[in-house]
Amino acid sequence: MKKKNIKLLVVIALLVLNTTIKAQSTKAEQDETAKAKEWISSLSLNDNEKENRLVQVVATHLSAVKDWHNNHPASTVPAGINPLDGKPLSELHRQIIADSAMPTNVHESLMSGLRKDLSEQQVSLVLDKYTIGKVAFTMKGYQAIVPEMTSIETAEIQKLMEKAREQAVDYKSMKEISAIFEIYKTQAESYLNNHGRNWRQMYGDYTKKIKAEKEAAAKK
Repeated sequence: MKKKNIKLLVVIALLVLNTTIKAQSTKAEQDETAKAKEWISSLSLNDNEKENRLVQVVATHLSAVKDWHNNHPASTVPAGINPLDGKPLSELHRQIIADSAMPTNVHESLMSGLRKDLSEQQVSLVLDKYTIGKVAFTMKGYQAIVPEMTSIETAEIQKLMEKAREQAVDYKSMKEISAIFEIYKTQAESYLNNHGRNWRQMYGDYTKKIKAEKEAAAKK
């Protein structure tokens, strides 16, 4: 009798667990779909068939990124050193390494799906939703820091930031997204240094200027 009761309890527990997992999975799918609908509706396409296709493309990508991230925590990457500076890999570094191993077809499906129904400008608007407008925000920072930034410098750095944005959409957390942008910001600063600018000097001058402006405002 006791064995039967134990078996019954085990069966009930498994059923409850299975129901809970399914409920969590369904909610997660609904969350990704809701986010995708919000992003696509902001484009005001006025074409239901096109919108439905795009929502499916974005929701599928969001789910794939989340699932890969959740199934490949930082602990799946052995602790070691960063070969560029010899310092121990941080947990963030290890998570980025784990997430960067996601199959490339996930990204390719997103981009081809977007480009099937959208112009490049509209594709950029969707990618901006993933990265909360970091391209425009970062460009504004460079334009404030670099004196009389030329059109050539602007175009080159814009290109780098757009590369950062497209790569960053495949990462789950904002910390990871920011870290991807840092890679390309380093490249942008190297570009400026290699073309007659002194990034450290410009940044130092900018921070002094901001500090002086704050102090002046406080005295008023």
